[in-house]
Amino acid sequence: MNIDLLSPASFDGGHPLDQYDWLRENDPVYWHEEPDGPGFWALTRYQEVADVGRQPHIFSSEPTIMIADPDDNPMIMGDHKMMLMMDPPQHTQFRKVISREFTRGPAAALRPRIAELAARIVDKVVGKGGHGECEFVADVAGELPSYVIAELMGIPLDDGRELYQLTEIIHSAPEALPENAQTEAVLKMFAYAQNVYRDKHAHPGDDLASQIVHAEVDGRRLDEIDFQLFFILLIDAGGDTTRNLVAGGLHALMQHPDALADWQQHRGDELDTSARDELLRLVSPVIYMRRTVMREVELCGKKLRPGDKVVRYFGAANYDPQQFPSPRMMDLNRFPNEQIAFGTGTHVCLGQHIARVEIDCMFHEVLSRMTDFRLLEPPQWLESNFISGIKSMPLGFATR
Repeated sequence: MNIDLLSPASFDGGHPLDQYDWLRENDPVYWHEEPDGPGFWALTRYQEVADVGRQPHIFSSEPTIMIADPDDNPMIMGDHKMMLMMDPPQHTQFRKVISREFTRGPAAALRPRIAELAARIVDKVVGKGGHGECEFVADVAGELPSYVIAELMGIPLDDGRELYQLTEIIHSAPEALPENAQTEAVLKMFAYAQNVYRDKHAHPGDDLASQIVHAEVDGRRLDEIDFQLFFILLIDAGGDTTRNLVAGGLHALMQHPDALADWQQHRGDELDTSARDELLRLVSPVIYMRRTVMREVELCGKKLRPGDKVVRYFGAANYDPQQFPSPRMMDLNRFPNEQIAFGTGTHVCLGQHIARVEIDCMFHEVLSRMTDFRLLEPPQWLESNFISGIKSMPLGFATR
C-alpha cells in the first residue's frame, strides 16, 4: 500500500479510505516521511485520535496545528499567536472571551434567524419552480455560514462572502495556486480585520467583533494583532465545517439514493439529528490536527520523543470499524454515533453548536424544497491535505 497523506491528490474525491484502513490495521501510529521536514507520526485509530486531543500537557498545540513548521508563520506574530496554537491556561483564557456566545443556549436562540437566512438562500435557487440548476457550493452551501458569521461579527453580509473566497485560498495547497497567492490572501484578511478593529473601537456595538475589541485577558486589553488573529480564526472556522459538510453531505446522499429518499420522506427532529451526525462522520471536513510531543510517551508500542509531531486524522478515526460497525455504509439512523468531526478535548470546535443549527436549517430547506438531484459536471474538490471539501458542484434539480 502506497501511503501518502501529504499529497492533496490523496484527498481528491474525499478521504483516502483504503490508506486509512491499511494504517489502522497494520500501523496505527505510523512514521510518515516529510520531504521538507523531519517527518511525523500519523494516528488513524479512533482511540488514539480522541485521547491525544484530551492531553494538552503531553501533546501540545504549540508551535502550530499544521504539519509544516514554516519559518514565517503569518498566524504567529512575535508574542501573539492564534488561539488554535495555544495550550491551557492561555488557551482557556482566550477562549473565555467569546465562548459564551457559542454555547448551546445562544446557538439555539439563533435558530429562527438562521432558518430565515437558509430559506432566503434556497428561495433564490428554487426560483419559479419546475426544474432548475445551480452551483451548489457557491449558491447554497457556502452562503449560509458566510452570512451567519458576518452577522455575528457585525460586518456586511456580502463581505462575509468575499472573505470566504479568501479562506478557500488559504486552505488550498500552495502548489495548486499562483505564486504568493496564500500570502496575499492572508494579508487581505489582516487588512480587512484591521479596518474592523478600528471601526469597532470607535463605534462599538453589540456584535462579537466589538466584544473582542474591548476584551481583556489576565488584565491585559487585547490589541490590534490579537483582534486580527481572532477575526481570521472566526471567519475561517465559522464557514468551513458547515460549507463542506452541506456540500459533501449532499454529494454522499446522492451516492446513496435510498437513504436520501428515506430522509426526504420521513424527516423529523430525531432522524434529522442522527442523519446530521452520520454525515459529519462520513464527510469529516477537517482532515487533521497536529500536536507536538512534550515528553517521552508510548503509543501502540512506539516511543514518541519530545519535539516529535503527532498528526490526528479525524476521517480515519470516524471510519474506524472498532468504533463504527460497517463504517463505509451510510446509516442515517446510526446510534450510538460518537463521531469526532469537531475534535476532542480543550480544542473541540468552539462553533460546533452553531454549525449544527446551520446544518439542520440548510438541509431542512434543501430536502424539503429540492429533489431529483443530478450532477451537471463532476465535483471539483479543494486541493488540500488539511480540509476535505468540494469547491464546485453544478447540480440540476426539481422543485418539490
